[in-house]
Amino acid sequence: MRNSVSDQSFVMESDDEEHRLGGSEEEEEESDGSSSCRSPRVVEAAGGGHPSSYASQQWPQSYRQSMDIYSSVQSPSLSGFLGTPTLSRLSSSFLATSFRGKPPPEILKPLLPTTVPSTDSDDDHVVDARKSSHQYLPPSRKASSLFKIPEDQKPAGRGGGGHEVGPYRQCSYTQGVMNGVNVLCGVGILSTPYAVRQGGWLGLVILAVLAVLAWYTGVLLRRCLDSKEGLETYPDIGHAAFGTPGRIVISIILYMELYACCIEYLILESDNLSKLFPNAHLTIWGLSLDAHVLFAILTTLVVMPTTWLRDLSCLSFISAGGVVASIVIVACLFWAGLVDHVGVNKSEGTALNLPGIPIAIGLYGYCYSGHGVFPNIYSSLKKSNQFNAVLFTCIVLSTVLFAGAAVMGYIMFGETTESQFTLNMPPNLMSSKIAVWTTVTNPITKYALTMTPLALSLEELLPSNRQTYGNIIMLRSALVLSSLVVALSVPFFGLVMSLVGSLLTMFVAYILPCACFLAILRSTVTWDQIVLCVFIIVVGLCCAGVGTYSSLSKIIQNYQ
Repeated sequence: MRNSVSDQSFVMESDDEEHRLGGSEEEEEESDGSSSCRSPRVVEAAGGGHPSSYASQQWPQSYRQSMDIYSSVQSPSLSGFLGTPTLSRLSSSFLATSFRGKPPPEILKPLLPTTVPSTDSDDDHVVDARKSSHQYLPPSRKASSLFKIPEDQKPAGRGGGGHEVGPYRQCSYTQGVMNGVNVLCGVGILSTPYAVRQGGWLGLVILAVLAVLAWYTGVLLRRCLDSKEGLETYPDIGHAAFGTPGRIVISIILYMELYACCIEYLILESDNLSKLFPNAHLTIWGLSLDAHVLFAILTTLVVMPTTWLRDLSCLSFISAGGVVASIVIVACLFWAGLVDHVGVNKSEGTALNLPGIPIAIGLYGYCYSGHGVFPNIYSSLKKSNQFNAVLFTCIVLSTVLFAGAAVMGYIMFGETTESQFTLNMPPNLMSSKIAVWTTVTNPITKYALTMTPLALSLEELLPSNRQTYGNIIMLRSALVLSSLVVALSVPFFGLVMSLVGSLLTMFVAYILPCACFLAILRSTVTWDQIVLCVFIIVVGLCCAGVGTYSSLSKIIQNYQ
């Protein structure tokens, strides 16, 4: 797939100070005064057999920018959230351009807290490219000396120089941790008590083991990114390891995971809203809709317009509060148990339930499905050498929340624990109402952010003459409606989560990072690394096999 700027060169950034290209290109590099801790290196774009950035050549070209929305939080203030999301620029660019029929500027300016009005010289950088969403992406990082931004187009930035294009290298240690926790602490936390019910108390060991392995495989992804020029995303790593088939397979798995998450959002909304309003129903043309179906449809109608938005900055700001939402929900659970003395179970529970271990593995595995965003978090840090510590901290904090919810929920509800502990909480208590409404509100804001990367990737595949505003809206609406159909067809929150955790997350978080690491760095890996990676791959494959089989079997049993 051709890039609209394939004849240009771009400056890429290296994690190590000593990594530079040889020859005259290295001597021509210039410092731009930014705060990036990487030294610049020139990477030729596609064409003429020159080295190139993996992201500029192969589908999906939109992956890097579309996933930056999860790793670009630079400030706890409102302006910081509104000023950084690259995804909002993507949506604004291709929707506005399709609507107006005008090609976008080649260099897209990020939405900064303080913006400088555009000048007439912006017109000098309009490119004649086909109207595809992936060509409306900003060029890779900073422009090189061969393709500089004119001085009159550079708004004032930090250090007196021009600002960077995109949110690269601007997040501190604390902000990186918050971004990581926000990625990990999603709806999976609601099912951790149910996972203890399935696997027993000793099943919590699985949670701890998966946490340690998730940190290690995240570090492996960083090693892969540092191994070659131009690697920026998980699909790039797959490309470097296994060629184009590896890139495509990994991308499909990642997008399937995002799509499944959207399905889980609809099931969650249906379950919790029907708990709040159990008597709700609607009869249309002789067809009676119960509370579950009605609220699933209503939720779909609410979130569908958000997928059409040109500017997702407002949603990104709200959804970035996912860390606070998770803490609030767990705090409400503890309040209900310790203060309101709700449902404290008198039995000690099951120590180990072997038949339920496969389901528990999938549920615990789903909690660590953040590896698709880890490369973006790595690229967003001011100090890239802090990534291992950032990753360790966010996994530890997330695991504490998971384990706390799991232990308290199972102590309170025992063998009656539902797939979401909010369904067990009494509706008359204030703590229950806060927990349920927080649970209901959060997915509505995250749905569009989760679905948009998949939509962008599919829009890349449309013929150029089909990439119109109307077709884009139709495509996104079709994706939303298809997720509704699946959610109504398989309305089993815990079992769907276990299936996704077993079938997809095991590959994304454990199997593929090790396989890519061994393939890319096969000439430098040590024997102990080989043994550990092979061990993780074998364990991951076994968990994926038994977990997928058990989840599918139980789903089929529910139908029968």
